[in-house]
Amino acid sequence: MDQIRIGIVGVGNCASSLIQGIHFYRGKNRREAVGLMHWEIGGYRPGDIEVVVAFDIDRRKVGRDVSQAIFMPPNCTTVFNPDVPTTGILVRMGRILDGLSEHMRDYKEHQTFLPAEGPESTPEEVIFALRESGTEILLNYLPVGSEEATRFYAECALKAGVAFINCMPVFIASDPVWAQRFKERNIPIIGDDVKAQLGATITHRTLTDLFHKRGVKLERTYQLNTGGNTDFLNMLNRTRLVSKKQSKTEAVQSVAADRLAEENIHIGPSDYVAWQRDNKVCFIRMEGKLFGDVPMNLELRLSVEDSPNSAGVTIDAIRCCKLALKRGLGGVILPASAYFMKHPPRQYTDDEAFRMTEAYIRGDVEERPVEPMEEDLWREGRAAGKDSPRADRHVRQGLPKR
Repeated sequence: MDQIRIGIVGVGNCASSLIQGIHFYRGKNRREAVGLMHWEIGGYRPGDIEVVVAFDIDRRKVGRDVSQAIFMPPNCTTVFNPDVPTTGILVRMGRILDGLSEHMRDYKEHQTFLPAEGPESTPEEVIFALRESGTEILLNYLPVGSEEATRFYAECALKAGVAFINCMPVFIASDPVWAQRFKERNIPIIGDDVKAQLGATITHRTLTDLFHKRGVKLERTYQLNTGGNTDFLNMLNRTRLVSKKQSKTEAVQSVAADRLAEENIHIGPSDYVAWQRDNKVCFIRMEGKLFGDVPMNLELRLSVEDSPNSAGVTIDAIRCCKLALKRGLGGVILPASAYFMKHPPRQYTDDEAFRMTEAYIRGDVEERPVEPMEEDLWREGRAAGKDSPRADRHVRQGLPKR
């Protein structure tokens, strides 16, 4: 099989875990491959992924080989595969734009970003680097709140003819205008905001769906998260959290039997605890009513290493994106977006998204670009009556109310 040639924007903890994982699994067989959702997708195994270009803005990473840069501060994730061979790929200076929150300049060097002093890449330089390197898929790992920077790299991907996987919560795949642009160019896109392998969002969604299936009325819930990596430090600036909170909240709302009032659902990062490093601790509480209108509540504490949790999903998203390229598909790849991402263009239950993705991998579904934001379906459901199964299906899929 040919290699899957990827580019990375943001050589942080998530990129570190992904690259360590590529080499960790390269020397293993199917029986030894613990921690993967799929050992093989379309003939591609984890070790068939190759990083051919990378961008960052931190002076401790720019100019270094990718194999070294992934272990430089402020990266603090678990090192589970220290022997990453030299790649010959040097990290390039990217574009800062709004990728660095001002408050992060006030923290110790090992906790925060230190911008390089050299000139930032121009759009033309990024596009040239993507084309020259033969990049097929560009991964966006920018910090939460990097609205302008994300759009910059998405634009570069479009102009370079490169597929895009948006792992963070700036809405590109779920924005009808951007989605249409990728469709018109016949370039695949998967997004937005990666859903961890077994993290806070997937756990909260599973429990919410369980309440629904078991006839328990969910009345109020919260999800509180703490961590000590640069992601949590960045998110101390609450002005950068609008899309993140929307992404995480909608991921849960979309599988509830009835949407909760805004004051009855709170989901989002809560605080930065430096000594936690890349460990994320999540607290979930759910309150509801059982048979006979009798009250109940559930509390859960989840502790996970944040970045390997992300990489366990991204490594499948990359291979599904490669399938789209081989099959000539463009626009939003909805099955992969629905299963791997918190904020896809349309929400499905995780069971539905899983079945869609397995069918997509097998090639059992009609291979065509998927229309984003199919609001005509919402209207059809409402026309059939608000209490009809058709209407309920579209509420579950998270289509907007009117």
